[in-house]
Amino acid sequence: MTETRVTAEPGVPQVVIVREFRAPRELLFRAYTEPDLVPRWLGPANLTLTVNQLDPRHGGRWRWTHYDTNGRGYAFHGLYHGTPTPERIVQTYEFDRQPGVVYLNTITFEERDGITTLTQNTVFFTVEDRDLYVRDGMERGIRASMEQLDALVTRMAEEA
Repeated sequence: MTETRVTAEPGVPQVVIVREFRAPRELLFRAYTEPDLVPRWLGPANLTLTVNQLDPRHGGRWRWTHYDTNGRGYAFHGLYHGTPTPERIVQTYEFDRQPGVVYLNTITFEERDGITTLTQNTVFFTVEDRDLYVRDGMERGIRASMEQLDALVTRMAEEA
């Protein structure tokens, strides 16, 4: 099983996530950019995800809402910068309950010999914003999402 590495160095306004997948990068790209695939992997399993908007093009917007078992919604949104490709996606990310706390995600997919390395570099305006993100339990959600993404792209690769 592949491990998800999450690095959040003290004093640096950044979180880096790295994971390898035994799948072509095109499948990972599709999982990130197709509205019917995103809810199958993104977020902890105890939450339900609804894709409200997903327009993966330069200047396009995305928005989704996670719902807990009590029906409470947690909405996130952002903008794409540059046209997303199977090599790279650049997007902003903002939680509706923390307006103005915006961070930038650069997600790269590097494929070699049937293995794709996903690297997500998340940059924050301040170390305090990054610390809040880490303190709010992002690592648990990231690890759960990466496990679910691995299962999804593995199934997709087997079906191809």
